[in-house]
Amino acid sequence: MFQPDKYKKKDRQYIFDFIKAHPFATFVIKGKELLATHIPILIKGDPHKFMLYGHIAQANEQYPHLEDGLEGILIFHGAQAYVSSSWYKEVNISTWDYSAVHVNVKLKLQSREELVQSLKELVWHFEKEQKDPIYYEDLPQEMIDDHLPLITGFWCEPIKVQAIAKLHQGFEKDDIQSVTRHLEERGDALSSELSKNIKKEHDTGN
Repeated sequence: MFQPDKYKKKDRQYIFDFIKAHPFATFVIKGKELLATHIPILIKGDPHKFMLYGHIAQANEQYPHLEDGLEGILIFHGAQAYVSSSWYKEVNISTWDYSAVHVNVKLKLQSREELVQSLKELVWHFEKEQKDPIYYEDLPQEMIDDHLPLITGFWCEPIKVQAIAKLHQGFEKDDIQSVTRHLEERGDALSSELSKNIKKEHDTGN
């Protein structure tokens, strides 16, 4: 990952919380060519020692390459948006603000029992806030029996973690206020979330 020093994020709690908040990751491995897919990834442990886990369909082109010890990269994406040069009080270069975490990992395939437990945790994680949640245990057994043989779960042991948050560090207050205001005026969720991230980075609610 390209990481200018002023944008690097090294705080373990920040990284842990970022992964929890942005669980839909890009999963990249090397087969005969580079292969990528987009899957939910959960994290367990604590900021100083954690494990990641997920699963893919066996119909996925990545599946034949999965094996214990295989290295891959998980990319977790935060809010991002274009920032116009017209938003600054003086002429400057337009840019793109964003945040991301890259985790180089080593894979270990899950047993059937581990996969079932992982699926229970995955469904619970995303269903628990629903008005009428349907948990893994609520699914018809026939449906589970039909689908379980078609997916493979895996653990991802982190071997390298890099994080970046490019949030207009080094800019003056007037420019920060203008950038965040213009982002909010766009009215889309990503721009609004990015505005919040910039304000938090600069410790301003304005």
